[in-house]
Amino acid sequence: MDRTALLVVDLQEAFFEDQALAAHREEIVTRARQVIRWAEREHLPIVNVRTMHQRDRSTWTITMLEDDQGYLFEGDDHTENLSELDLSAAIEVTKTRDDAFVGTDLGSTLLDLDIEAVVVIGVSTHTCVLLTAAHAFANDIEVVLVRDAIASHRPELHELTLDTLRDEYRFPVLSPDALCRVTASEDRAPA
Repeated sequence: MDRTALLVVDLQEAFFEDQALAAHREEIVTRARQVIRWAEREHLPIVNVRTMHQRDRSTWTITMLEDDQGYLFEGDDHTENLSELDLSAAIEVTKTRDDAFVGTDLGSTLLDLDIEAVVVIGVSTHTCVLLTAAHAFANDIEVVLVRDAIASHRPELHELTLDTLRDEYRFPVLSPDALCRVTASEDRAPA
């Protein structure tokens, strides 16, 4: 596990203003904390990826421009991490697109850390988690998804997306408990 990093994707206040995610906030926070503590115990780098835009439209997506509606503006309170999570020691990556690799230093950060695998938690399953995980895979980085620490504001797409990533990309989709058990069994394996 020494060449593994934890990617925390968009666990920001703004995304949990949506009622579908707000209803699962406590569960997501509990599971995210469990995975973050696991990464800390394993001395893994934690990369906190957050979406943030500029008010001047320079970072807006095509649909934001078409709708003339920006959001997640730098400096606004709702761009902050979920208040229940302590990510103060994490490496920060700010993104403006669903794919956390596009227009960011995420790729070079993982390369500099000599990372071969990422464990992914966050929102939303069918957008930012999907595209970030697929991009990692395209860069020959192994991906593990933590089912109970990933969610979507579109619940009907959540399981479908996880199933697709598991079946088509062969990404392991584990519970936080299973993730901890896998690591513990690796620690006990004979050298």
